[in-house]
Amino acid sequence: MSRMEFYIVDVFTIGRKYTGNQLAVYLGDPPAALMQQLAKEINFSETTFVTSPQPENGGYNVRVFMPEVEVDFAGHPVLGTAFVIQQEYLKGPMDELLLNLPIGQIPVTFAEDGVLWMRQNPPSFGHQFAPAELASILNLSEDDFDSRFPIQEVSTGLPFVLAPLVSLDAVQRARVNLDRLRALLGAHDAIAPAIFCAETLNAENDLHVRVLDDIYGAPEDPATGSANGCIAGYIVEHGYFSSDKVSIRSEQGYQIGRPSLLHLKASKSNSEILIRVGGRVELVAQGQLAADD
Repeated sequence: MSRMEFYIVDVFTIGRKYTGNQLAVYLGDPPAALMQQLAKEINFSETTFVTSPQPENGGYNVRVFMPEVEVDFAGHPVLGTAFVIQQEYLKGPMDELLLNLPIGQIPVTFAEDGVLWMRQNPPSFGHQFAPAELASILNLSEDDFDSRFPIQEVSTGLPFVLAPLVSLDAVQRARVNLDRLRALLGAHDAIAPAIFCAETLNAENDLHVRVLDDIYGAPEDPATGSANGCIAGYIVEHGYFSSDKVSIRSEQGYQIGRPSLLHLKASKSNSEILIRVGGRVELVAQGQLAADD
């Protein structure tokens, strides 16, 4: 195998390196088995491969791998990969580019203030869970769940179980029983619980979010664009902020020392919910994968 360029970026940062969610981006199209091995080697929550420097149908083909499995969509890989394509292939300012993922084309726009924005697919709302089902998994009491709103499986391309909690203390106290989580999710499509509340560490933010251990080899996530997109859709669907249009700031990653900031915009018109998720990206490192002997 010839040498392959790769980049490491931080996505959804708070304006500096070593915050947000880490992402490795490879420029090349090795066999799928090697892609999975490289994702396991780097062991970030996701690793992406831009399989051709030439666009197809106006967009760039991208594959996304978690350490144990390939996925059809993930949030911070979209923004981080778009950043690398803009920096490496296009080498200049631009307004928008398209990424081709298995779930379809995802547009990414580049704002003048340095924030990258992705438009996510409209959310689908699935199974609702009783607080008792999640309480034992998260080592919480049923009273820690916000009874005004449902615990529900939601997806914009990657499904999560969304659980609103009553306080920041409850969100911080949650600890996953992985065996019980696997037993629950085995009957559903969701890969992880996403818990949140409207009490925050930083007063300028609107939500505090944690996305906890999933079943595909990634630990607690520092910043999850896909889950936050689901949360944005859930918020307008269920009137969490008593509005069918929101523009809010979500903080994540503080419990694991990777503070992150995600910008969420969602609006509901008739039965359609439009979702955009934005954040900043910082280049951390670049290099070449060593060639096989």
